[in-house]
Amino acid sequence: MIIDERMSVFIDSMDEGNTPFLDELEKYALQTQVPIIRKSTQQLLKFLLAFARPKHILEVGTAIGFSALLMSEYGPEGCRITTIEKYAKRIPVARENFARAGKSEAITLLEGDAAELLPTLEETYDMIFMDAAKGQYIHFLPDILRLLAPGGLLVSDNVLQDGDIIESRFAVTRRNRTIHTRMRDYLFELNHHPGLQTVILPVGDGVTLSVKK
Repeated sequence: MIIDERMSVFIDSMDEGNTPFLDELEKYALQTQVPIIRKSTQQLLKFLLAFARPKHILEVGTAIGFSALLMSEYGPEGCRITTIEKYAKRIPVARENFARAGKSEAITLLEGDAAELLPTLEETYDMIFMDAAKGQYIHFLPDILRLLAPGGLLVSDNVLQDGDIIESRFAVTRRNRTIHTRMRDYLFELNHHPGLQTVILPVGDGVTLSVKK
């Protein structure tokens, strides 16, 4: 927990909720322990979609399709989303959810490893949402920056690792040290890259917003 739990509960209690289908899908994800974006991150995304009004969005990390559906639902009319997922068991579930929500035409799901798929993409995107394996963010970044349109917004989720990011690498469990180091490198790069303006927010499990200059 990055912020006080009582404060987090209070902020979440202000949320007006989503569509019935998204609420149903969120409940399913919680029951089956499928990771999806937290309430506060949902609120932030909806605000960003209303403010920036991106017409073309790339998502790295589909899972069961919750965040792609949320962005499609609350994005501007005609918004198109391309999302990447490599976990074979979740791909058919995501496709079914897109179909059930009537969003199959608006959302394109690319199957495979983002490390292999990102270099093959040539279109530019108004907004990119990073929500995949945290240890890979730093490796995806060169292609992400290539694909992000000038003035475009890069949103990176789960960057503070439940607060562990501030700890020494020797204070985290050995199995998490590589991810810890890579995420610190990623945050440094976002904040010092001459082509980006970045802010780190203690929302959910930590979110960065980066605008391409």
